[in-house]
Amino acid sequence: MMFNNFKKIFGEQQFQPTFLGIFINPFYFLRKGLLKGIKKNKGYIKGIVLDFGCGNKPYKDLFNFENYIGLDIEKSGHGHTNENIDIFYDGKKIPFKDEYFDSIFSSEVLEHIENFDEILNELYRVLKRDSYALITSPFIWDEHEVPYDFVRFTSFGINSLFEKHNFKVINIDKSTNNVETIFQMINAYIYQYILPKNKYWKFILTILLISPLNILGLLLSGILPKKQGFYNNNIILAKKV
Repeated sequence: MMFNNFKKIFGEQQFQPTFLGIFINPFYFLRKGLLKGIKKNKGYIKGIVLDFGCGNKPYKDLFNFENYIGLDIEKSGHGHTNENIDIFYDGKKIPFKDEYFDSIFSSEVLEHIENFDEILNELYRVLKRDSYALITSPFIWDEHEVPYDFVRFTSFGINSLFEKHNFKVINIDKSTNNVETIFQMINAYIYQYILPKNKYWKFILTILLISPLNILGLLLSGILPKKQGFYNNNIILAKKV
């Protein structure tokens, strides 16, 4: 019982970290920044919502919606066990009629789409006019879910991409500053490549090795210049006009 409760808390801290996440989340800076950006724009995600590339829908509880539909692709770089997917699609055509959704949310999916021009046209098609899409996508991150990892965008590149597909970009936020990004990449390297595979030892060593780096990164981030040319993720709010 105690282990199950702790496992639940650990899982919650991975995507929506609180103060506790400093001590147990090896991706604390990345996820903290994403959460902040999503919360800033959460009011735009409402009505009938499409969660594109939903996985286990880690941000669903942030939104006020009428209906929340999770769409994903079956063939990907990870398994779908324990995920919360409502509909699988073929990777080309989103199986809904034109202007069906009141809003679209998608987090850390765009980099896994090889035909992103085609898919952005599809997202535009199924979104109602004068409605919003909230999308996050990495800029600085290692290759993952290989071989289904195809692209990275700067803030200028992601802005150009959405405008090319007839969206009006409302704002673009960056999830981390330079200092946070440096510490995030160090932590990710330690967690992924140095810590042992055994999940119990990995958890203990995360507390012992990574939490001090999270704390140091927070302290230095508060002292050093807050430049954002080197950052982990873009958070894009765009409107169909």
